[in-house]
Amino acid sequence: MQDQSTRTTLFDLTGKVALITGGSRGLGREMALAFADHGAHVAIASRKLEQCEKTAAEIAARGVQSYAHACHVAKWTEVEALAEAVFARFGRIDILVNNAGLSPLYPSLDAITEELFDKVIGINLKGPFRLSALVAKRMMEGDGGSIINISSTAAVTPSPGSEPYCSAKAGLNALTRSMAYAYGPKVRVNCIMPGPFLTDISKAWDLEAFEAGARANIPLQRGGQPHEIVGAALYLASSASSYTTGAILPVDGGSGGNPKIL
Repeated sequence: MQDQSTRTTLFDLTGKVALITGGSRGLGREMALAFADHGAHVAIASRKLEQCEKTAAEIAARGVQSYAHACHVAKWTEVEALAEAVFARFGRIDILVNNAGLSPLYPSLDAITEELFDKVIGINLKGPFRLSALVAKRMMEGDGGSIINISSTAAVTPSPGSEPYCSAKAGLNALTRSMAYAYGPKVRVNCIMPGPFLTDISKAWDLEAFEAGARANIPLQRGGQPHEIVGAALYLASSASSYTTGAILPVDGGSGGNPKIL
């Protein structure tokens, strides 16, 4: 039986340093604020510095340190500069969340340009690979850490209209498993695989059609609210998951990536 101190410290991140890409809005922002609420200092990165600074101010208001950095994660020189800046600011990174993602629309598969394809792969797979490699090396030299990749159920189900994206996310799932072996035992590498969440991107959906599909095809009969990603993220970031690595954790309302939903 756990004593009271164990129950209250299981998800404690006091003194830890977290870096979250795509951390200024949506699921990234929710994770950043939750980590701060549990004691972590948080660095956030996205392409728009102003939005990062806004979220960083919210984080600092919770009594921890924050840092905002503009970074295009598909560009390795910017990824390398990001890692160096965060290590210079805090001296360490204990938690890395590769959350930045992109899934642009296109009229047909044959209309996908090389530029669009490379952009989607770059942000969703290439960037997380490079940033994880840089950060994990330093984690291995120090006290270890936790890397959390944010994938998508599109990685494991037919996803008409998002083929480059689902290909990149499937690669991220595979990368998670491989890096768990490469950097164990000091660094744990896991993946959250979200289903449909009602973040700002859902404003572009036909919500009436989505809700009908959700009632028919998702066991919980709805999309996820952004704050509902927090439990999984805290679990994988903290010592609560000390014997968990290489895991792909669906957080999808039970949908299993059912392509009939959207």
